Amino acid sequence: MKNSFAILFKSPKFMIGAVLFLLMLALVLIYPQINRKDPLEMIALAFQPPDANLWLGSDNFGRDLFLELMYGIQTSIRVGLIAGVFATIIGLVIGLVSGYIGGMLDNILTALTNIFIVIPSFVILILISVSINSRSSLVTAIIIGITSWPWTARAVRAQTTSLRNRDHVHIAKISGHSTPKIIVFEILPYIASYVVMAFVLQTASGILSEASISMLGLGPYNTISLGIIMNWALVFEAPVAGAWWAFIPAAFAIALITFSLYMMNTGMDEIFNPKIRS
Repeated sequence: MKNSFAILFKSPKFMIGAVLFLLMLALVLIYPQINRKDPLEMIALAFQPPDANLWLGSDNFGRDLFLELMYGIQTSIRVGLIAGVFATIIGLVIGLVSGYIGGMLDNILTALTNIFIVIPSFVILILISVSINSRSSLVTAIIIGITSWPWTARAVRAQTTSLRNRDHVHIAKISGHSTPKIIVFEILPYIASYVVMAFVLQTASGILSEASISMLGLGPYNTISLGIIMNWALVFEAPVAGAWWAFIPAAFAIALITFSLYMMNTGMDEIFNPKIRS
């Protein structure tokens, strides 16, 4: 495993993705500490073009779009990370329990997973978002997380099913180890690399989901995110006004973040996937 991680840092795809993501993360964390102005303060005319003072111009309310973008990226990444944690943990637990224990419990959990797969998660996400009156970025992230775990659960179950018949697992059973101990110490380490890759993909998916529902006006309240910036641009007809700076930078930021995460995942897949590595 250590050798694999050492090789990982030599993967061009992983390093490109990691550097892009870390540079963007550093920018959005450092710039608001330098420019401590309120991102919601109206300081210019509506849809004022970019200039030396307003690097990305102003939005429909006359607010600094570059500063808004910094806070929007922060919120979107935070939502993606929290959603990724929830989706990965739920999928991991269900997949491990279903794949190792088997039997009736496996049938029930598999049926539950299939139900969530058959019903588009985005539809469930919209229905839950509509039914909640007050949505913070944390609530939005949790909603995204609990609707996007099924494919992780299915993949983890498949790997766990193949691992439960390995010799080291049988030895642990004969030694009298409990089921939770066997799952944690004898099976989980063998799929740890996949769990990391699943988390990266779930984070990227969470960022895209937040942007999608926020563009529909169903995102978090009283905050700024990339999806909300694009929603403002659409509602106040920025494309009609020719104010490209009101929506293109936010769309580009979403694309860049998800591209960096997918590049990291591709690099990890090339290292940890035996078929690709061979």
